[in-house]
Amino acid sequence: MSTEKPTSPPAPESVSTDPVDQVIRYHLQTKHHFNRYARSMGFLDWANQPDPFRRFAGAELIPLPLLKPDEEPASPAYDEIYRPGKVPSQLVTVRSLSRFFEFALALSAWKKGGETEWALRSNPSSGNLHPTEGYVVLPQIDGLGMQPALYHYAPKEHGLERRAAFPAEAVAQLLAPFPPGAFLFGLSSVHWREAWKYGERAFRYCNHDIGHALGSARVAAATLGWNMALLDGVDQNTVAMVLGTHRVDDFAGVEPEHPDCLCMLWPHGTVTQGAAEIPLSLDAALVKDLSNVSWQGKANRLSGEHGVHWDAIDAVADASWKLPQAQPVLSNPLPATDEATGTTHDVGPPAGQIIRQRRSAVSFDGRTSISAATFFRILQRVMPRTERPQLERPMPWDLWPHAPAIHLMIFVHRVEGLTPGLYVLVRDRAKLPLVQQSLNPELVWTQPPGCPEDLSLYWLLEGDAKRAAAQVSCHQEIAADSAFSLGMLAEFEGRLRQAGAWFYPRLFWEAGLLGQVLYLEAEAAGVRGTGIGCFFDDPVHEMLGVQGLSFQSLYHFTIGGPVEDRRMMTLPPYHHLNR
Repeated sequence: MSTEKPTSPPAPESVSTDPVDQVIRYHLQTKHHFNRYARSMGFLDWANQPDPFRRFAGAELIPLPLLKPDEEPASPAYDEIYRPGKVPSQLVTVRSLSRFFEFALALSAWKKGGETEWALRSNPSSGNLHPTEGYVVLPQIDGLGMQPALYHYAPKEHGLERRAAFPAEAVAQLLAPFPPGAFLFGLSSVHWREAWKYGERAFRYCNHDIGHALGSARVAAATLGWNMALLDGVDQNTVAMVLGTHRVDDFAGVEPEHPDCLCMLWPHGTVTQGAAEIPLSLDAALVKDLSNVSWQGKANRLSGEHGVHWDAIDAVADASWKLPQAQPVLSNPLPATDEATGTTHDVGPPAGQIIRQRRSAVSFDGRTSISAATFFRILQRVMPRTERPQLERPMPWDLWPHAPAIHLMIFVHRVEGLTPGLYVLVRDRAKLPLVQQSLNPELVWTQPPGCPEDLSLYWLLEGDAKRAAAQVSCHQEIAADSAFSLGMLAEFEGRLRQAGAWFYPRLFWEAGLLGQVLYLEAEAAGVRGTGIGCFFDDPVHEMLGVQGLSFQSLYHFTIGGPVEDRRMMTLPPYHHLNR
């Protein structure tokens, strides 16, 4: 394997060792500018394109049943999954696990053009490169019929690879603070998969994809009546021990996995009145003891050669590594009640249909518009309702244990009843003064006509914003040919100084979670969305008059009427399996 390293920009005479300074330096170093892009190979080394499917040779594969759309557990209506308590809670069985992984991380289709085939998945990914790997730790659950163990999800086979069998008593002790039926779900990233194409900027995209996967998993859980919480009190060394990514011998000579996060899932009906607080952490000592067992499987190699090693990715991953700290909890972990009981709801399509049909649009028709009502409804879905306790927030924001850090800069092009121009959505009403003070003081802050009271949406500038939207999105016409496009502005330096460098990836997780909501809402509205990772960072900030590093744009997104490529065939997701 080649270890050639690209020439780095001249380092300052004194490089700060403060982790926050280091992640900020990485962020500045990986910006795109009008006159230059962030460093990458500059071409695609097709001979060494990474294998999108990780497997562990020697680990037993347990196939999950391939369920038809109308088989039990059946999917509820898409609108129902956002209404707490309206979806019956399923028992944790092999069938419900199969449905969970189908909606969270599985293949959704194959595309075929000429002699080339490639898979699409329920969770979107930058460049369809899929750096995200999924794991599950299952305890002894009546009726499940699976050994307590750590399993790696193999999406191509729709199966679980058993990496380590655990003593049932040890798993039960680890999960004792959680509701009955709870199990762990974890995510890791193979940075090389994105770096192969995107170079140094790949760390950003890998963390976008973690956010997308958190969103797809939370939605999948909601279709089964399960709750889900991000255990963000767990330090990364503990995450690594749970997922086995720390095992050097199992990854010897192949691309390593970066341990990202753990989540807890449980059927919502298992939490009883007066239940104690639920921790958002795990006992590290118990995890260490649990991992001291025999492990099976060696990770496959994804690329024959690596032309370049990107030191900047290793450096930012190290700087943002989460260390042990105060352990947060979920208070009063009772499922929320449906405040809209007695009102009329449109049943709409099944959630499974929306999940399976989700695609990333490659171009828009430049004509399709949406109504203001549809536009407002989409924006209402991205509001976390921070005035409520966490588990009473709307799905999927009940997953997210942090105050929202991201607000939306919106280019309105074709929304019936709204004046074209530049708008901003403040996702936490308490942050309105901060956002206003951080932008150009000459901007107009006017709420548009018909805007719901629960949306802090403001019109800033009137005019045709199509050219500006495309220009700052790396000259991509999809940002102009849509009904609307947006940039995700994150509270940046102040938030990092307050929380620590470990929060840098979480900013991208939140952006990816937002993106997943927008993807599904676009499908539900009869249009289509796509994430845009390529944009010119500072020109976006200059457009709004952002000074310094108070806010930074982390992700762009666009929604409109898609243009389908009729030359491509669409094949069923598991047509290659004989079962």
